Amino acid sequence: MESSQPPVVPGRGGEPRPGDLRAGSADRERVAAVLGDALADGRLDPVEHEERIEALYRARTLGELTVLTTDLLPPEAQPLRTDIRAVTAFFGSQERSGRWVVPTRFPATAICANVTLDLREAMLQSSRVTVQATVLCGTLTLIVPEGVRIEMAASTVMGGMQNQVPPAPGGPVIEITGLVGLGSVVAKPPKRPRRSWFRR
Repeated sequence: MESSQPPVVPGRGGEPRPGDLRAGSADRERVAAVLGDALADGRLDPVEHEERIEALYRARTLGELTVLTTDLLPPEAQPLRTDIRAVTAFFGSQERSGRWVVPTRFPATAICANVTLDLREAMLQSSRVTVQATVLCGTLTLIVPEGVRIEMAASTVMGGMQNQVPPAPGGPVIEITGLVGLGSVVAKPPKRPRRSWFRR
C-alpha cells in the first residue's frame, strides 16, 4: 500500500526541475488511462496510441510523461502537472489538486476568493516547503495528508489561522507565511470515509 504522505524529492546537488523528477508506476497508469480514453473516442488512432504507449513505458521522468497528454486535455485536467505557477484567485475560486509538484516556495493569493491546495496526491519538491500566502477577505484551505507537519507563521490583521492537522514529528514541513487580512487560512486532514449504517 502506498504511503499517504506526499513523496519528497531528494536533493541532487541543487533542486531538480519538476519535469526531471522520477515517474512512478501510478504516474504511468494515470497517463495510460488518458491515452486509452483518447483511443476509445477517436482522438488517437491505433497507431498513435501504440506509439504513445511505447513512449510511456520508456519514460523515466514526469516531464517525459506529461508531453504524451498535452494535446489531449486542457491544463487543469491533465493527469500530471509539473507547472509551478502560483495559484491566484480574485472574486472567485481556484483549486490545485491531483498529482502535482509543490515547489519549495509557492505563492497562493486569495482576494475576496477561495483557494484550495489539495496535497493528498502531490509531490513535494523539498522536505521544507513555504507557502507564501496573501489572503484578503478570502480563504486559503490546505488539505494535508498524514505525515506532514504544518507551521503557521503568517501575519494576521483581523484574520485567523486554523491548523487542524495532527503533529507529525520527523515528516516534511509546510510553512505558511505572508499576510492574512479579514480572511482565514485553514490546514486540515482529508475527510474520513463515512461508515455505512448497514453492514453486510
